[in-house]
Amino acid sequence: MIQLPDSFLQEMKEQFQSEYKDYLECFNQSRYFGLRVNTSKISVEDFCQISPFALTKIPWIENGFYYDGDKVNPAKHPYYHAGLYYLQEPSAMTPANLLPIEKGDRVLDMCAAPGGKATEIGARLNGSGLLVANDISSSRARGLLKNIELFGIENVLVLSEEPGQLKEEFSHYFDKILIDAPCSGEGMFRKDNKLIREWLERGPKDYMPIQRELLEIGSKLLKPGGTLLYSTCTFNKGENEEAVLDLINKYPFMKSIEVSKDYEGFTKGNPPLTQARRLYPFKMKGEGHFLALLKKEDSEKDFNESLPKTTAVKLTPEFTEFLKLIKKDFSRDRFVLRGERIYYESIAPVGKKKRVLRNGLYMGEQKKGRFEPSQALAMALKKEEYPYILDLKSESIEVIKYLKGETLLVEGLKEKQFYLVCVDGYPLGFGKYGNNKLKNKYEQGWRMM
Repeated sequence: MIQLPDSFLQEMKEQFQSEYKDYLECFNQSRYFGLRVNTSKISVEDFCQISPFALTKIPWIENGFYYDGDKVNPAKHPYYHAGLYYLQEPSAMTPANLLPIEKGDRVLDMCAAPGGKATEIGARLNGSGLLVANDISSSRARGLLKNIELFGIENVLVLSEEPGQLKEEFSHYFDKILIDAPCSGEGMFRKDNKLIREWLERGPKDYMPIQRELLEIGSKLLKPGGTLLYSTCTFNKGENEEAVLDLINKYPFMKSIEVSKDYEGFTKGNPPLTQARRLYPFKMKGEGHFLALLKKEDSEKDFNESLPKTTAVKLTPEFTEFLKLIKKDFSRDRFVLRGERIYYESIAPVGKKKRVLRNGLYMGEQKKGRFEPSQALAMALKKEEYPYILDLKSESIEVIKYLKGETLLVEGLKEKQFYLVCVDGYPLGFGKYGNNKLKNKYEQGWRMM
């Protein structure tokens, strides 16, 4: 069994009491691997029809499945590169699943990298409202951006900011907020043994001030009537119930509410915060998690309803012609030209001083006499929204060659044009056709090695 610190074991013995032996026993069991379907690209039913992997339903996640990580690696399959699913530990799927998102919501994922929760939020918004995905680490935020683009999410603002810096533009702005806070990681010791060493170096007390600060910031960014979900992957009461209660005591307009769903294995939070839920690895097939839902009462009326000012840009003839090919509704006054790059910007009122990694959808690059569509645009399209399609079979050698960045020899295509390369009908990226060859335009940093 994994060697656990004596001080940690003593804490767990006090917390779990008669269930302590059950907790220790879970370390003799293998971790669980999870796959979450991107419902903005494919329905759960349709994915089950084409899935090349044996899947078992995760009971509390409508679009979540277990797979055998010792036998298969779904990250190597072309469907992964088409953004049809995200690989995520099953319990970690729960926070974004329990946040009650509605069409048109403005949603903030405050600590969003690497993107497991943000991609689910974006899929559930399905092109409506706005997703603001922020992470303080610029390197982690770049990985977050890739996952958001892979999922085809366009109504997005990706930032790398200190959360407190968001208050200037986004005070009382969001309908929903998710704070999956940095924590001591006690619930993930079975999944990742390295976290034990980090716990010894930096335990719960180091994280408690950070968590309380994030909760306080969240309370200021949330609209009256809005909902905030706070989660961690640790067992410590000081990082969980006590952090939430400290916020409620300081700001009585924040109220704890019951989660909207309950499943066998969900455990109520420690009193008096029994509306919260705990997920324990010895009670369900997943790792440890804590979740609390908070609602903001209509006590503060000065919330931000402003929209950014937009200035219509003169579109280049090449981009205008390309845009005519796409069967998708675009508002012309949201296109912005930055250098040679064209963006379809979001509705977010973001200031120029913010560290913005992406605002909206990157359409492509205007070069001398031509326009080149982007990888992000390819992922945001559906097969029926573009006229020039090269559809490859998932088991073909050609699709692997394309994902590796190779030129494809193709006969029978009629136009010298950018083709949207698909796998079984789901877009992967663009290629430029001419003289029976498809010049590969698949994003270099995304290619299979």
